Amino acid sequence: MSFHKEKEESLLQSLIAEYLNREAGTKSLITVTHCVITPDSKKVTAYISVIPENLEEEALNFAKRRRPEIRQHIKEHSRLRHLPHVEVVIDEGEKNRQNIERLLREG
Repeated sequence: MSFHKEKEESLLQSLIAEYLNREAGTKSLITVTHCVITPDSKKVTAYISVIPENLEEEALNFAKRRRPEIRQHIKEHSRLRHLPHVEVVIDEGEKNRQNIERLLREG
């Protein structure tokens, strides 16, 4: 991966996280674990984890409803050549890592 793509993904991750932290409220903690941008820079997928887990679906629906506002936030706070469409998904890899960590502590 090129340095430019890594820098772009890092910027998008921080901007999406900033928006979600400001707008989500206090019922749950939404963390953007990482972002992946397509090679043509037209779409970014933000992977999130949610604490507590029982509010995961509600937080994901909130983030998906707010995609236009997230995109506007990115536009206002960056100078990207292409403004990507935002997709938000639950980071299953992070959930699996946490589960393995919990099992190792118990075992």
